[in-house]
Amino acid sequence: MTGIQRDELREVSNAVLAVATHLSVRDVLQTILTSARRLVGARYAALGVPDDDGGFAEFLADGVSDEQWAAIGPVPRQHGLLGVLLSDPNPIRMDDIRQHPRFGWWPAEHPVLTDFLGMPITDGDEILGEIFVANKEVPGGFTEGDEELLALLANHAAIALINARLFERSRELSIVEERTRIARELHDSVTQKLFSLRLIADALAGLLDRDLDQARLQVETVRGLAADATDELTAVVFGLRSPDLAGDGLDIALRKQVDLLDRVHEPAVRFRGRDVPRLASSREEAVYRICQEALHNALRHAKATEITMDIQFVSPQLVLTIEDNGIGFDPSASGQATRRLGLSSMRERARAAGGRLNVTSERPGGTTVRLEVPID
Repeated sequence: MTGIQRDELREVSNAVLAVATHLSVRDVLQTILTSARRLVGARYAALGVPDDDGGFAEFLADGVSDEQWAAIGPVPRQHGLLGVLLSDPNPIRMDDIRQHPRFGWWPAEHPVLTDFLGMPITDGDEILGEIFVANKEVPGGFTEGDEELLALLANHAAIALINARLFERSRELSIVEERTRIARELHDSVTQKLFSLRLIADALAGLLDRDLDQARLQVETVRGLAADATDELTAVVFGLRSPDLAGDGLDIALRKQVDLLDRVHEPAVRFRGRDVPRLASSREEAVYRICQEALHNALRHAKATEITMDIQFVSPQLVLTIEDNGIGFDPSASGQATRRLGLSSMRERARAAGGRLNVTSERPGGTTVRLEVPID
């Protein structure tokens, strides 16, 4: 293998690794673009991802200095050859771009382009963007081999864009799921307390004129319900916060959640555990949300006096249990729709994290939620 071939292999490897790592999609695309320019021996390269308004959501260039880029002016629109590559899945290879029938113009400070090789970035029949190189640095123009290399890197760019799209959809689904959870918690606890407050306040208006002692008792009830509602809201707001899993680690983040719930709820909420190995960030997030849901289920439904969370490393997996000494439940019984919905969500999260969730309950006798997740 020649030194040039090794350099080419290294460039392709860098592009592939960029797609696989946790770089931003813009950084990935820039890595691919720089690799493309070097591999085919071009003076200039650019990559564009269109928006829905005739422009580009992303437009990256390589081989142009920051000063040149600023002098060129605004990001181009989807016109000329840029528009062709976004509407036709076929590549374009020319010795002189200016001879193309759709060639239009470029700004005064734009470098003069001659040799040109453009490639749509596609996913099936959908065109996601475009990548092109210009001005071959050795005589003879771009070759068929250059076209194959650029097609390969366009495929890597497509993977990066598809991954970014899937991540955004996953994030949107998580937001919807979190909104549903919050709405359910507000309905199950805070809304009911506020409704009770309203009824008692209405009754107080009549008691003030005929039974002050009873009115005073009702005022104390109002105070208690208001305090409970405040605590419930505090817990819900805390659940909205993203835990600092990266900084704290899973065990510390869960301990903080347990400590807060112990302060704002009547049942004693206890944590047992010690330092545990780290998991992948997505897996830690899933485990945290499962434990959070299990704790809130116990607080809402179990009528327990004590809830305990235990986390430990039992090679080769992490084992978490949430136990309560409450009334237990029968998952198949009527009137358990809300709880069954929560259990279904927890099991889906566990499967997505490569783990297993098991729920056992005795009526009476309490409930145990056991989560097993493999260590990376």
